[in-house]
Amino acid sequence: MALNKKSVDDINVKGRRVLVRCDFNVPLKNGEITDETRIVAALPTIKKLVKDGGKVILCSHLGKVKNGPNEGESLGPVAKRLSEKLGKDVKFIDDYNVTGAAATGAVEAMKEGDVILLQNTRFRGKEETKPEEAGEAFAKELADLADDYVCDAFGSAHRAHASVAVVTKYIKEKGGNNVVGYLMQKEIDFLGNAVENPVRPFVAILGGAKVADKLNVINSLLDKCDTLIIGGGMAYTFLKAKGYEVGKSLLDETKIDYCKEMMEKAEKAGKQLLLPIDTVCIDSFPDPIDNPNITTTIVDADKLPADKEGADIGPKTIALYSEAVKSAKTVVWNGPMGVFENPVLANGTKEVAKALSLTDATTIIGGGDSAAAVNQLGYADKMSHISTGGGASLEFLEGKKLPGVYAADDK
Repeated sequence: MALNKKSVDDINVKGRRVLVRCDFNVPLKNGEITDETRIVAALPTIKKLVKDGGKVILCSHLGKVKNGPNEGESLGPVAKRLSEKLGKDVKFIDDYNVTGAAATGAVEAMKEGDVILLQNTRFRGKEETKPEEAGEAFAKELADLADDYVCDAFGSAHRAHASVAVVTKYIKEKGGNNVVGYLMQKEIDFLGNAVENPVRPFVAILGGAKVADKLNVINSLLDKCDTLIIGGGMAYTFLKAKGYEVGKSLLDETKIDYCKEMMEKAEKAGKQLLLPIDTVCIDSFPDPIDNPNITTTIVDADKLPADKEGADIGPKTIALYSEAVKSAKTVVWNGPMGVFENPVLANGTKEVAKALSLTDATTIIGGGDSAAAVNQLGYADKMSHISTGGGASLEFLEGKKLPGVYAADDK
C-alpha cells in the first residue's frame, strides 16, 4: 500500500499565502539552540516555496508548554537561526495568541517570497493539542491566514493536533491545497514504502527500555521482516520468557506471555527472532546515569546472577547482530541496545550503528535515541535515511494511519 500524496512540487504557490507546519521542536539551553538538525531539515521546502513566489507562513510547536505561554518556550531563537540559514529575514510574530491581530496584520502586509514565523502553537493549549475537546477555532484561525497548507512536520504527524491535521479541513473548504513538504515526502518514501515493500532480506532491530512501548511494532514487524533483532531493556522480558534468570534487570512481568507468543509466532512463520546471547551486567544503575565510574561484568544471557542487572548487549551478541545485518538489503532500527547515556554502557549501540554503516542495505533509522546515536558517532552520512520522528516512525512501522500524513491530498 504505497502512499501517494501531493507534495509542494504539485502546486503553484505564486502570490498565494502558504501555511507550513514545520517541526522546530529544537533543544534550547539558556535561549540558545543546541541542535539545529530540525531547522536544517525544513530548509528545502521553505526555499522551494520562497523561490516559487509564495508568501510563506511557518508554524510549529516547541516543548510541552505545561504552564502556559512563556519566553523559555518561545520560537524567537528559531526565527533568528532561520534568518541566518535562509540568508533572508524571517519576521517573527511574537504574539502569545499565535493567530491574533499581530499575525493577521503581518500576513496582510506580505509580499511574494516573504517568510514569517508564528509563535509556538502550543501556547494555545488544548485548542492545539486536543481540538476534539476544545473546539476547532484555532485550526480555523490558522486556515484563515492561508490559501494552501504544507505539512512538513513528520515528528508530529502521529498527532491529530489543530496545526497538523484539523487545519486541513478548513483549507479544503475554501478550495485550497493540502500537501506534504520534502521532509514528509522522504519519510513516506523510506519508512512507509520500504516497510510495505522492502527489498529482502529485511532486518528490523528494536531496542529501548519497555516491551509495552513496542508491543504492536513487534507484532507488525514479525509479519513483514525476515529477521527481528531485540536489544535494550526489553530484551530481558524475552529472556525471562525463555525461562532465564534476569536478576535485577528491567522486567515487565505482565508481558512475559506476550513475549512467549511472539517467539512462537516467529518460529511458526520461519522468521528469525534474535535475542542477546550475552549481556553486560552492573550492580546497580549509577547516579547520575552518565557517571562512567561503574564496574561491569560480562556473562552469558542464561547465567545472569540474581543480584546483578543487565545494561547492554555483550560482545558475542554484538557479533551475532552485526552478522545478521551484513547480508540484509533493508534494515530498520529503532531504540538503543543498552543504557546509551552512559559511555561505559553504550558499546552495543555503537557497534550496531557501526555495523549498519558498513552494510550495503537501505538503512532506515527510526528517530529518537537511535538517531541521536548515529549522529553522535558520525555515521549519519552512511545511513540511507534518519527519521525526524521517534514516536511517528514507530507508529508508521506499526502500520497505523498517521493523521498528518493522511490529511494531505492524494495525487
